[in-house]
Amino acid sequence: MDRSVMLQKVKEHLPEKRFTHVLGVMSAAAVLAKEFGVPEDKANTAAILHDVAKFSDRNWMRKVIVSEGMDSRLLDYHAELWHAPVGAFIAEREFGVTDPDILNAIRYHTTGRPAMSDLEKIIYIADLTEPGRKFSGVEELRQKKEEGLDAMLAACVGHTVEFLRSKGAPVFPDSLECYDYYSNPERNVTE
Repeated sequence: MDRSVMLQKVKEHLPEKRFTHVLGVMSAAAVLAKEFGVPEDKANTAAILHDVAKFSDRNWMRKVIVSEGMDSRLLDYHAELWHAPVGAFIAEREFGVTDPDILNAIRYHTTGRPAMSDLEKIIYIADLTEPGRKFSGVEELRQKKEEGLDAMLAACVGHTVEFLRSKGAPVFPDSLECYDYYSNPERNVTE
């Protein structure tokens, strides 16, 4: 699907502020894609669609998670996580995306997971560090780029885990496994 058509369709699903965020994620993802040798067209598609389900009806998302056999553990955690796997479902069904790397980048942009592809890492990082983000510590996360994609991802996931813990919110297991994986300098880096 043409990028401008995709953007227009996504804009119809989102409030203006969230659509501005999507544009920010596109911008951040493009920079990271160039820097780390990931095809920009894939990064653009994943960035455009990463929040397509963000404002979907929760009951409908629950039904999709169950009917599509998605990770049932999601239903035991905050519904904020649901839009990522449901967004991958929408990307495939409504936007015709078939590239598994793009679908996984959308699917795991809220939780992360061990052994992510570079595209998955880029979308996770871009979602947290896009230019519109203003939270305390975001500049430090952006500067981690100088240390490489894995270091940047570890810092971003660590920030998210710490933020959730500080609020007393449960942390989804994939996020903890992702943090452990990317924080361990002795892991096998040949995958």
